[in-house]
Amino acid sequence: MATRLQTAAHREAATQFLTDDFQRGLARWNHERLSPRFPDANWQVELERDMRMLRLEGGFIEELRAEIADAAAEAPEDPDQFIAWFEALEAKGPGQHDPLFPWLAEEATAEEMRWFLEQEAAGEAGFEDLTAMTQVKLPKQAKLELARNYWDEMGRGNPKGMHGPMLDALVEAMELAPEIDRTCWESLALANAMTAMATSRRYAWHAVGALGAIELTAPARAACVANGLRRLGYSGKVRRYFELHAVLDVKHSAAWNEEALRPLVEEDPRRARAMAEGALIRLKCGERCFERYRAHLWG
Repeated sequence: MATRLQTAAHREAATQFLTDDFQRGLARWNHERLSPRFPDANWQVELERDMRMLRLEGGFIEELRAEIADAAAEAPEDPDQFIAWFEALEAKGPGQHDPLFPWLAEEATAEEMRWFLEQEAAGEAGFEDLTAMTQVKLPKQAKLELARNYWDEMGRGNPKGMHGPMLDALVEAMELAPEIDRTCWESLALANAMTAMATSRRYAWHAVGALGAIELTAPARAACVANGLRRLGYSGKVRRYFELHAVLDVKHSAAWNEEALRPLVEEDPRRARAMAEGALIRLKCGERCFERYRAHLWG
């Protein structure tokens, strides 16, 4: 087994935002506010609660922004240079090529794999929904690219090809029980950060960068998880979600960079900094998850 490491998250100074209580409360609020509902007589009370939660959510994102500000400031505003900087995140961004994933592919037991996937499933914000919320009022070319990506996520109109239900099928087949109260705060924080950026228009450019970072960095991790599931004897139906993303996201990333990121920077160079911040926030949140997962699984 690889060397056991103490998670850096455990060494961080606690803040009101990077805690179990805050992230679980934020996750429950996100689940409730984004769920389709009927009119409620208590809507004014709920609105007051929502205003309080939005202020807290804003403080959370601003703390994450401050954490990566220096690194994001290095992002160039020239379109070609920005794309080169962004693509380099795959190799050297926070959390990239973490030793957790070769271990999942080669050594993890079925129970260890189940724990990992339960954490990931509980922290899944839904890429298709995040994309749909992010694309509102974007410039035409970027909006079209997000629409193409969304259509792929939706199986191009075929229910059997929808990505969300593929993950649901994996959860059911492996008898996982993803629940907020059983999920580490780092995983919840990742989902909460993605939701905050996608739902708040002041972080719209951040959301474009964060979603692009997912497409850029997911394939290698997805391939490792798929290989681990294959080694453990799980069927192609169970592996399908990860095997698909190991291949499809490579194409998605190339298209996202050229059809969304590049034209957005060409139109307004200031967007480069915001998209860089979003990408780094996403990767830093992922890094915290991987460190926490290793501390649990290896420690």
